[in-house]
Amino acid sequence: MAVYTDVTDEELSAFIADYNIGALLSFKGIAEGVENSNYLVHTEQGNFILTLYEKRVNPQDLPFFLGLMQHLAKGGLNCPTPLANSHGNILGELAGRPAAVISFLDGMWTRRPKQHHCFELGKGMAQMHLLGADFELKRTNALSIDGWGPLLEDSRSRGDEVKTGLIDELDSELHDLQDQWPDKLPQGIIHADLFPDNVFFIGDKLSGLIDFYFACNDSLAYDIAICLNAWCFESDGAFNVTKAKALLNGYSSVRPLEESEYDALPLLCRGAALRFLLTRLFDWLSVPEGALVTPKDPLEYLHKLRFHRSVVSSSAYGLDI
Repeated sequence: MAVYTDVTDEELSAFIADYNIGALLSFKGIAEGVENSNYLVHTEQGNFILTLYEKRVNPQDLPFFLGLMQHLAKGGLNCPTPLANSHGNILGELAGRPAAVISFLDGMWTRRPKQHHCFELGKGMAQMHLLGADFELKRTNALSIDGWGPLLEDSRSRGDEVKTGLIDELDSELHDLQDQWPDKLPQGIIHADLFPDNVFFIGDKLSGLIDFYFACNDSLAYDIAICLNAWCFESDGAFNVTKAKALLNGYSSVRPLEESEYDALPLLCRGAALRFLLTRLFDWLSVPEGALVTPKDPLEYLHKLRFHRSVVSSSAYGLDI
């Protein structure tokens, strides 16, 4: 459960009283999420999310994350919005942790994305990219290509426990990507973690994007590559080109891809697959004995990486320009 810091009734009531949302009626921990402690808070004015930012989050990044959500919401994107307290601050402190009260977003995420979900995702992601263009704060992507080498080193001594020869394969892949990685693609704010559980729907329509705590500045098309990996492979590992085409068509209906972005997709998809493989590998090898956490299988992303390595043209993703 993603509640690392317990909060007493008295502490929370006093904290909520500093916001213009009525008295606290009830609250409960939210099980989903792994980075921060989250509570669903019910007050006289409705439901809100209380987030306590844990030690894995750099407090210096919080103005970027919270300011970005405010900026996107003001521009018309459906996303959680931080509330200001009576002092005009969107960031406070609760139980010794930085904390924020954030608007509640209606909807649910889909466990089995279909073609229309992928189209809606593409549209929403492109809208986010356009709205982020005039956001003034910047944040480097610590988990882009410059961060993959250190991640690999963290798992080098035990990586082959997961699969024989894995480290040699990842070494070769990393060197290949470092030699070819594009550095002149259109840049901007990306979400960097738009997995299905961070995208809400009401019926067939997108109701909003959540969890901006990996957001950063990077190539816009890298965000697309992350989503092609997260949304377009079936449970048996097969790549669903119909879903990929829908995602890209949805995106291009709002922000058409430049030819350089389109041509770079196979390489960007390989990089995105390597990034999530490496973070999953580290987590897989680092779970303390007896922990009530099941780490995600890193080999799922090895399979995806190998698929993208076999792609000879971006038309394999279903869209020609």
